[in-house]
Amino acid sequence: MKKLGLVVLSLVFSMCAYAQQNYVGRYDSFVGFTYLDTPKMNLMERGFITQEGINFNRWLAFGVDFSAMKGHSYLTIGQLVPADRAAAHFYGFPDSFGVPYNSTTFTYTAGPQINIRKFRKVTLFVHPSLGAIHETVTGDPKTPLQTELLAALVPGGSRSDTTYFYGAGGGLQYGLTQHFGLRFTADFVHVYLFSNFLADSRNTLRFGIGPTFSFGKNVK
Repeated sequence: MKKLGLVVLSLVFSMCAYAQQNYVGRYDSFVGFTYLDTPKMNLMERGFITQEGINFNRWLAFGVDFSAMKGHSYLTIGQLVPADRAAAHFYGFPDSFGVPYNSTTFTYTAGPQINIRKFRKVTLFVHPSLGAIHETVTGDPKTPLQTELLAALVPGGSRSDTTYFYGAGGGLQYGLTQHFGLRFTADFVHVYLFSNFLADSRNTLRFGIGPTFSFGKNVK
């Protein structure tokens, strides 16, 4: 897989060749499919992402980012804070026992972006990933024991939390025409949601892909 990725990148860059980009629009707009992977929670979420930006010059931009995703996983007692884990042990539940749940996640980000425009068709970019994340989880018990555990630990069956995250991201944009192209983004961030319920923080990796539009006055 790594070798295939290197071959694809080599082909992309060889087709683009080194050349100045004739047009860089003042504004960029991107919307597409996104995928959020949280390995520690065995949680994979899918949804949509949108990014809107303004180019101050050919290498510096400022943008905002929003994504919404849904997924499902299985929360075990071993992932809980010590007090809740001890309470579950008192009633005879082992660390491996848990409850399925559904999740909905929203992310909000704003900040600068560095653009590298050394190719006629391809723009590379990097940016800090600092923003807010809101997640709602709702238990989806399948057995009476799971229903009992959910009622004891999460009265009402649902919890929500909002906190910050930090990390870094980047990607590339391939111009199909002067105003239209395709963008691929990736962000790696660290987040600690439900800190009074979950024992550990976690790392997440988000990918996005879709069409992008450039418009406005040509940035000199």
